[in-house]
Amino acid sequence: MREDLKSADPAAQSLLKTAGEKNVITSFERAESLKPCPIGSHGACCKMCHMGPCRLVGKEGETEGVCGASLPVVAARNFARMVAAGTAAHSDHARDLANTLLAVARGEAKDFQIKDARKLNRVAGYLDINIEGKTVNQVAEEVALKFLEQFGQQKGVLAYLSRAPKKRQEIWRKFGLEPRAIDRECVEMLHRTTMGVDQDAENIMLGAMRASLADGWGGSMMGTDISDILFGTPKPVQSRASLDVFKEDEVNLVVHGHEPSFAEMLVVAQEDPELASYAKSKGAKGVNLVGMCCTANEILIRHGIPTAGGFLQQELGIVTGMVEAMVVDVQCIMPAIAEISKKYHTKIITTTPKGKMTDAIHIEYDEHHALELAKKVIRLAIDNFENRKKEDVAPARVKPEDMIAGFSDEYIEYMQGGRFRGSYRPLNDAIIAGRIRGVVGIAGCNNPRICQDSLHNFLARELIKNDVLVVQTGCSAHASGKAGYMTPENALENAGQGLREVCEAIGIPPILHMGSCVDNSRILTVASHIAAEGGLGDDIGGLPAVGIAPEWMSEKAIAIGTYLVASGVPTIFGAGSPIEASKTMKDLMENKWWDMVNAGFYFEDNPEKMLELALKLIDAAREKLKIRPYSPGTFGTERVLMDMAARRAGTFATPHGVDV
Repeated sequence: MREDLKSADPAAQSLLKTAGEKNVITSFERAESLKPCPIGSHGACCKMCHMGPCRLVGKEGETEGVCGASLPVVAARNFARMVAAGTAAHSDHARDLANTLLAVARGEAKDFQIKDARKLNRVAGYLDINIEGKTVNQVAEEVALKFLEQFGQQKGVLAYLSRAPKKRQEIWRKFGLEPRAIDRECVEMLHRTTMGVDQDAENIMLGAMRASLADGWGGSMMGTDISDILFGTPKPVQSRASLDVFKEDEVNLVVHGHEPSFAEMLVVAQEDPELASYAKSKGAKGVNLVGMCCTANEILIRHGIPTAGGFLQQELGIVTGMVEAMVVDVQCIMPAIAEISKKYHTKIITTTPKGKMTDAIHIEYDEHHALELAKKVIRLAIDNFENRKKEDVAPARVKPEDMIAGFSDEYIEYMQGGRFRGSYRPLNDAIIAGRIRGVVGIAGCNNPRICQDSLHNFLARELIKNDVLVVQTGCSAHASGKAGYMTPENALENAGQGLREVCEAIGIPPILHMGSCVDNSRILTVASHIAAEGGLGDDIGGLPAVGIAPEWMSEKAIAIGTYLVASGVPTIFGAGSPIEASKTMKDLMENKWWDMVNAGFYFEDNPEKMLELALKLIDAAREKLKIRPYSPGTFGTERVLMDMAARRAGTFATPHGVDV
């Protein structure tokens, strides 16, 4: 297959061609040769016990497993287990960060410090922790301990549920969707979906929603907040994105994965003058730290460290022949990189006991000795510089695109009114007036079975043309960064008139980079602020907002999509449906969930139909809210001198331009 059909990224196309010339097999080629199982990919294969696997290939209602499990039950169990796994991944990330925060508070991790005490105090307020008369470290210790309680508490519900609108909390309470403890929801979901337990598809999916909320309003939100407290709350920074951010005359060190703690220390260690001198002694001009995947997003939004891209770039980074070392931690790490590295000089370094890899070097990260370990890794990379072979060097030769990243929910509030008058009123007013049609969060992964970035880029372009403000995280954010969409100039060139005017007034891109996968929780807090501001209802459900994961591949994405829906945000996934085999499941998620949580979950592969559905959902929400119908280029009602007849008729225009 031609390289341009595998990826929409010109740099990836260039390196795929190089890989082909050097007989390097990547995930793109493996996806071509290894076809997905049509039964398992549609949710119709049950592997919950050794009586199977049972392949339910007949018509729904006429086929069942050895135990008698129906097709909807099998599809529901498979889906729910994906939710539990995704929730476990994000929440284990948060657990590690909570333990780091505790160590910092107790003075046991001296290389770290509290970077944002204001955010710490704000979080303490969410947790009902009194801060009066306490030092920063005392508050941090109480916050860390409260966070750790959230994993295994035996009574009550998750503390962060109180951050949602009251109406949303009532919905969760009514349907039994309030997560009690993060670990409990993951364990119970695995228990309920084992052979011979929960045999009702709707009930299984209620459990899946509850488990997902333990991610969105638990693990992910906690992980985001702790990262902000320890490493700083993001604000806009300028950087670059491309597979061509590697430097031929410097030591290139790639940090790849999802946990930000060690990456933060590598940023600090990179600036050590002693290491800079050591690099020069080995013939390099310096050390070039580059991010990849969600760890890239973490150090991008806080430090402006350039990104080489997302999930599908990791093998291609090695193909440049310029990567001295790739440091990996957890999630989305391809085992293939260790094998590919054998053809180059690149060292793969694993850093966690949760994720070791055959043929990789293991240097175990410990927050108590973080900076020392970071310097050790950088020295290893420097020592490997002299092993780089000139004949292997193959730059992509595609100029990196400029980008602006780092839009936390706090900064979005600040940019609309300043530090002392920050609010969401301007955004709400722009939506009410029709300047902004709605908001779409595009998130999720890349999938080598789809032309890389093609759906992310198509949707981002078309949505902003239709005056939809786009917020992005994860690999989706990498896609827009590499395409040059995350600059204010993009608003002038491609956005609709209304969105363009808003972006010009504030000085922002029409596509906002909000961080990594776990930072989808920022979207929940933004939605909560919009609801609290007034004028657009009193709940997340009903807002003119949609979530989309067009190229998903991970169980984490399924957990994210489910918690968005359970929070009231209609959500659309591309890249195939894991419940395709069951019409009952499709009806449940697309229709019946609306009656419960005021949102539905859709699977749609066609990008044009995805766009059409998103706009339809946004316009339907506007109509239900009784705000001005969206019409391109017309905002509010023109001021007119009213005659007495018009006054007697009682026709006048409200400040939001809606005739009443």
